[in-house]
Amino acid sequence: MILRRIWPFVLAGVGIGAVIHGWAPEDFFARYAGADNPLAVPLAVVLGIPLYSNAAGAIPLVEALHAKGVALGTSLAFMMSIVALSLPEMVLLRRVLRPRLLATFAVVAAAGIIAVGSLLNLAL
Repeated sequence: MILRRIWPFVLAGVGIGAVIHGWAPEDFFARYAGADNPLAVPLAVVLGIPLYSNAAGAIPLVEALHAKGVALGTSLAFMMSIVALSLPEMVLLRRVLRPRLLATFAVVAAAGIIAVGSLLNLAL
């Protein structure tokens, strides 16, 4: 039953990952989202917000980005923001959380994701 629910996300992630892997220039992601760019992790978090997927669906996309030169911490931050901070996720959480608490959650989660991604980039 779980496979029936997640296969579209996995297929979409594999498709996007294939496009990135096959058509993106080799140095494009390394130049803009490499470990030496201090804005790469916050940008990855912001870019992950409009996307919606589960972790299994995001893995092929993240693998393709990492293969193209995106730092591991940046890739991880992108994946975590897709799962935790996506707009559809916020719409669902809005049904059970008040706006102030939802905003607090989003800010704390984003700060934590940025911190983890940045620390991982520094460590590797």
